Amino acid sequence: MKKRNVYIVSVVAILLLLTFACNSCSGIATGFNKVADAITNPTAREVYAREFKDNQPAFDAWEAAYTASLADSLEVTLPYGEKGVFRSGQNTVYSYTVQLQEGEVLHAEAVADSLHQRIFMDVYAWDGTGWEKAGTNNPSHPLIAHTIQNSGAYKLVIQPEIAANTAFFISINKKPMYGFPVAGKGNAAIMSFWGMERDGGVRKHEGIDIFAKKGTPVVAATDGTIGFTGERGIGGKQVWLREGTFGNSLYYAHLDGIAVESGDLVKAGDTLGYVGNTGNAQFTPPHLHFGIYKNGAVNPLPFVYETDNVSQAQFPITFKEGVQKVKGKANLRKGPATTFGTVGALTANDTVIILGQTKDWLHVQTSAGQKAFLHKSLVK
Repeated sequence: MKKRNVYIVSVVAILLLLTFACNSCSGIATGFNKVADAITNPTAREVYAREFKDNQPAFDAWEAAYTASLADSLEVTLPYGEKGVFRSGQNTVYSYTVQLQEGEVLHAEAVADSLHQRIFMDVYAWDGTGWEKAGTNNPSHPLIAHTIQNSGAYKLVIQPEIAANTAFFISINKKPMYGFPVAGKGNAAIMSFWGMERDGGVRKHEGIDIFAKKGTPVVAATDGTIGFTGERGIGGKQVWLREGTFGNSLYYAHLDGIAVESGDLVKAGDTLGYVGNTGNAQFTPPHLHFGIYKNGAVNPLPFVYETDNVSQAQFPITFKEGVQKVKGKANLRKGPATTFGTVGALTANDTVIILGQTKDWLHVQTSAGQKAFLHKSLVK
């Protein structure tokens, strides 16, 4: 094993030396880079840096703006949309902190008028002491989807390439990790939630209850393998679905009938059984008790709760970019609403650069470089 590792390192070193020695032979250098990249797996930003070997200061300024964005304190609630304009050489970075729960999937996209400009997108997770990178995109495809494994704060960072010169629309949405477990039903059918008291407070509800007519199909929320099926305990007739080899266990209880057997492989949407009121639900209206277990029970609601998405069609605003003057005293806020805390204040004739607009709020940068949100009525 050691000899193999030494061999790989030696090959990479030789390839890199040949690449640098052949700067005038761009075609050969590109070929060497591709071979070396297959071994070293560089990041998209590291690959992008090669385009600036003759203009290192430009790349350094671009990279410094990215690093500084991790200290931005802007917060938004989802769904979120923003119109703006990327301008060549301005090194503007857009970053947003959002709160997400285990079982949700963060979806973000930056749609530009020009289809040929790269946009770098990264997701960071707060680990209690700092931001740790959790996901990244292919800059040629400016969208990212990141599944949330741990509830908490996440930061989305969006940075166009240095040459980008185009109008854009940023959309940030969240979606459930799984499909809805009762056919033809949605959020409105959920009438009992995680943590509610049971048996006079002796225990807590470790799932959600989804009400529907007896006999309504109960479906697989994700692909998986059927574990136990049968009737036992307070759950009555039940099905357990295992997601993958080491994935979550999904629990379907109080069924009227079961349509699968232990060991069956199922796809999302396949019928597992039918809504009923067996077990300790015999005196309640028919419903599905749906639970998720991962080293113990976890709140299943974020895994299946369907949320609205934001689209560009919902933002019929005429965006005005550039430098604007403030009318009078104006509070700068962390987010685009008066419910967000203030991060500073401006006075009459102070100037701000307009970076984008979301509904009636402007995403601005002050002359001191601070980013914030400002209501559009406060600028001239």
